[in-house]
Amino acid sequence: MNTNILPAVLSEKSNHDMFKEVYTMPSRKSDTYTTNDIYSLPEGQRAELIDGVIYDMAPPSFTHQKLVGEFYRALMNYIESHNGSCVVLPAPFGVFLNADDKTYVEPDVSVICDPNKIDDRGCNGAPDWIIEIVSPSTQSMDYFIKLFKYRTAGVKEYWIVNPMKQTIQVYSFDGEEKAMQFSFDEAIKPGIYDGLEIRIADFLK
Repeated sequence: MNTNILPAVLSEKSNHDMFKEVYTMPSRKSDTYTTNDIYSLPEGQRAELIDGVIYDMAPPSFTHQKLVGEFYRALMNYIESHNGSCVVLPAPFGVFLNADDKTYVEPDVSVICDPNKIDDRGCNGAPDWIIEIVSPSTQSMDYFIKLFKYRTAGVKEYWIVNPMKQTIQVYSFDGEEKAMQFSFDEAIKPGIYDGLEIRIADFLK
């Protein structure tokens, strides 16, 4: 399955307005949270911060972690074999998406090609390519909130990998915006690397 139609959430004003209502859900105190609150969480507790709202993160499943590991290995092997300069970093790795203290996310896989964005705390600004593995508790985050944030922050390519449905949504925001859907059995060429093909079914053998 392969479609080349942007989802309504990106192309229709009425749906965009509806999405903003979901996206701007109120925080749990009158003042917005900052990255200081993230760093003050108890050891072992993970959360993300989007526009001052904290979202707790549930522990990942085996399939989730296997996919993260396989993506990391495939991308690192490709980059190293082609003398590439981009860096692949799996979660937990902090991304200060807007280079401010109101938004902090931990994408499952981040590909960063500008070394000036990286310091010991994480990535300051948008990675070039982000991959998120969907779990039942993260669907609204991955398909709506993060889709909007990654697009507006300057991420060039965003993949949403859904093990439950065996589908991958590929969003390209670099130049002409487009969205495509693939099955796990299909080979996908990332926009950032024309010579690379990824078939997610191979990751789960």
